[in-house]
Amino acid sequence: MTSKRRILPAALAALFVFGTVSAGATAAHADPVRDAQYWLASYGVAEAWNTTRGAGTTIAVIDTGIANGPAEFNGAVVAGHDASGVGSADGRTPVGGSDENPHGSWVASLAAGRGNGEGNGVLGTAPEANLISISVGFQTSGSTVPFEDQIADAIHFAVDNGADVINMSLTTNTLDWPESWDEAFSYADEKNVVIVAAAGNRGSGTEQIGAPATIPGVLVVAGVDPSGAASWNASSQGITLGVAAPSEGLVGVSPDGSYVTWAGTSGASPIVAGIAALVRAKYPDMDAANVINRIIATATPAADQTDVPSPIYGYGYVNAARAVNADVPAVETNPMGDLAAWITQHRKADAAPPEIPTDAGSVPALPPLETSAQAHNPFLPTSESLLYVSIPLALFLGTATLVVLGAIGATRQIKRVARR
Repeated sequence: MTSKRRILPAALAALFVFGTVSAGATAAHADPVRDAQYWLASYGVAEAWNTTRGAGTTIAVIDTGIANGPAEFNGAVVAGHDASGVGSADGRTPVGGSDENPHGSWVASLAAGRGNGEGNGVLGTAPEANLISISVGFQTSGSTVPFEDQIADAIHFAVDNGADVINMSLTTNTLDWPESWDEAFSYADEKNVVIVAAAGNRGSGTEQIGAPATIPGVLVVAGVDPSGAASWNASSQGITLGVAAPSEGLVGVSPDGSYVTWAGTSGASPIVAGIAALVRAKYPDMDAANVINRIIATATPAADQTDVPSPIYGYGYVNAARAVNADVPAVETNPMGDLAAWITQHRKADAAPPEIPTDAGSVPALPPLETSAQAHNPFLPTSESLLYVSIPLALFLGTATLVVLGAIGATRQIKRVARR
């Protein structure tokens, strides 16, 4: 692919620090961080926890890295890897500039944060799921590794290290994607790994969704505000949207343990990734296509949604309790699309033409021109025909002619004598 990509975390429409709350805070009153997580009740997450909290599942977060410090991640991160070339080998040293550096920690806390003591701190939607931290570099990371190679590497590491769900809160701001991603995303699909991706945000310059949210088979998450209205700045539109989840008024834990509120589909995506982990925990033998189908089939259409799916809400608001507990018929194919079929259809023009086989040696070689026998014209005499046919025949005919002429002459002479 030759189109220029602007690689961004799919977030950062708004960001405010909780000035009075820190990672070590304890209080007898309600924790403002926990109180701010309105989606736990509004989107059926707390109800789903009566069935499962995600134990036994693993979510890979491909982002700027999950920090070591915050209590929310104690005992949660079971593997790590740096694909950027500028982070630590375990993927736990956040990379990037000041806006990007905490991004991976914010994202991970919404997927599988374990809180900071009883009733405090950020709880992810799957608070007992494990995490894999894979650090990649966005625009200000200083990485010299091509971004497309980082993502392919990150997906392979996640799949090979036991991820059940991969979260990708990032966008390329282009509809297409490099061909190396065909193989990487296909690999995840073959291994039944659910990939969840953010739709991107208008506030960050993403007017319409970009890859990886355009890749068939990926569960794409749109963003809504706390009232359920489509978020203007903290979401993007597109026909590949799967479900909608909160993308405004979010909370997250930073690498230094402080808490922030922030906005963007970068936060909506891990909320849904955690719900996918809840489904996988309840149905450990279910394939990726049916996990995704349960999530979109049990979504609640928005009040102003006339089409299902729609380019604003997808199939509607995600509902964790229904995704985990509802009776949903099984499907044979991924409702978000078939990547293998897409590759077959759209990569044909790029394929090299088949080699035409040649037959070497089955036809006998012709003799060299200088030694080839001269072709004989049948209408011309040969030396043999002249010697044995033409010359004798000419002599015979000549003699016979003279004899005949002599006889004719003698006859005429006899007739003249008789007349006398």
